[in-house]
Amino acid sequence: MTEKRNLWGSKLGFLLAAIGSAVGLGNIWRFGYMAYENGGGAFLVPYTVALLLAGIPLMILEYALGHREKASPPLAFARVHPLWEPLGWWMPTVAFFGINLFYAAVIGWCMNYFCLSLNLSWGADTGAYFFTEFLQISDGPFDLGSIRPWILVGTVLTWVIVWGICYREVSHGIEKASMIFMPLLFLLTLVLVGWSLRLPGAIDAIKNHYLHCDFSKISLMTPEGRAVWVAAFGQIFFTLSLGFGIMITYASYLPKKTDIVGNALTTSVLNCLYSFITGFAVFGTIGYMAQAKGVEFGEAIKAGPGLAFVVYPEAINQLPAGNRIFGALFFLVLIVAGLSSAISLTEAFSCSICDKFNISRKKATSIICALGLAGSVVFTTQAGLFILDIVDHFINNYALIIGGILECMLIGWVLKSGVMRRHVNQVGTVKLWPLWDVAIRFVTPLMLILIVGGALLNEFSSRYEGYSVKALLFIGGGVLFGTRLASFVLSHFKWDPVRLTERHHEPEDDDLLV
Repeated sequence: MTEKRNLWGSKLGFLLAAIGSAVGLGNIWRFGYMAYENGGGAFLVPYTVALLLAGIPLMILEYALGHREKASPPLAFARVHPLWEPLGWWMPTVAFFGINLFYAAVIGWCMNYFCLSLNLSWGADTGAYFFTEFLQISDGPFDLGSIRPWILVGTVLTWVIVWGICYREVSHGIEKASMIFMPLLFLLTLVLVGWSLRLPGAIDAIKNHYLHCDFSKISLMTPEGRAVWVAAFGQIFFTLSLGFGIMITYASYLPKKTDIVGNALTTSVLNCLYSFITGFAVFGTIGYMAQAKGVEFGEAIKAGPGLAFVVYPEAINQLPAGNRIFGALFFLVLIVAGLSSAISLTEAFSCSICDKFNISRKKATSIICALGLAGSVVFTTQAGLFILDIVDHFINNYALIIGGILECMLIGWVLKSGVMRRHVNQVGTVKLWPLWDVAIRFVTPLMLILIVGGALLNEFSSRYEGYSVKALLFIGGGVLFGTRLASFVLSHFKWDPVRLTERHHEPEDDDLLV
């Protein structure tokens, strides 16, 4: 007989933890740029359609699977069908070793920049400072150079915080941390948005570049328009933390009577709403900077880390007052958003180890955080940015999407989606319609296949960011192959027969978690 599984202390705690997992650095530095590149306000049309047809159905699937099996991804998949256990391992393994390792280093960057913002120590040329002084970037991904000491310090501090939170039971560690982190994140974000809207040139930039609708860019009659739709589905998949195994793990801590559909809707909608709201801060601040420098908005905006560590510091330099406070607030937002995601990535893998090897949570968390810290060191070297870029590209464009496709196949065709839908309807108050079966069996996997197909076409037509074939195959392909191999190795170990067949006991109280 297995021991009783720890449960969330409240519905609010669960929702804040799930939203915290979904809300990450990409919400802040990726969504706004995608909207700018893909029709401004018109991008919200394919984005919303993608949320309805893929994001919410997959969120319901992962919540339902975790809740039904009361297990981490490997155990949940093995209970559905033993041959699918490697997929259950691949999801948290690739998320932890493929994403969380560099995520910790990036949070370390944010911690350093939080300190730098107190004196605006990045100087006037923020690009030169970031690449030449702070990262001291090398000539390529195989030229590791030396470890950047202060980045290593920030990375170590990140892992210590993650360990300290995940070390405790979920209701005492992750839930309590989320009750602090997420309200703080929302409050700081609203302060930044309000501050940004008051800057000269902010409103014009938002009207002309963020909310202005160019519907020609989303036309399904053109290849470019179809590419925008595929990009929207990809962004939804990434932003909701789907395919990581996180939502399966978090849902396994829910009580017997749980509103799965309502929780999935709340998590998905609030995450996307947060992305939309942060766009006002991004466009308002960059709009002010562009006006102050006398340049076009398109010349000022950048995507990814360049937005956070080059463009934003430059914009902070231009502020008429309160530069240091604004800078500190911005990087504190990034730190909190990053930590909430790093915690969830660690939890998914830690829970999988606990379930498989029947070891204590404290021991599992300590081991994997030590491994995580060791693996993050390579991202603190002078080649860290190159390696990060390649790994992120391959994980996001292939590993997570393929995992999502196979996940739909397992639930839609092996278990049968109707079985899962009946479970959702039995335990919750909001009922799931048969239309969900159509989405999981046909619509969602089809769109994900198109995303992978588009990524492969781009891969063969031109080398990603001009990297050598050797770098792409050895680093990107190596991460995919290594994590896949690890998933098969972990699947080779035998389960405790009782753990494999018996779900955790439910508490006596069958009331909905409130």
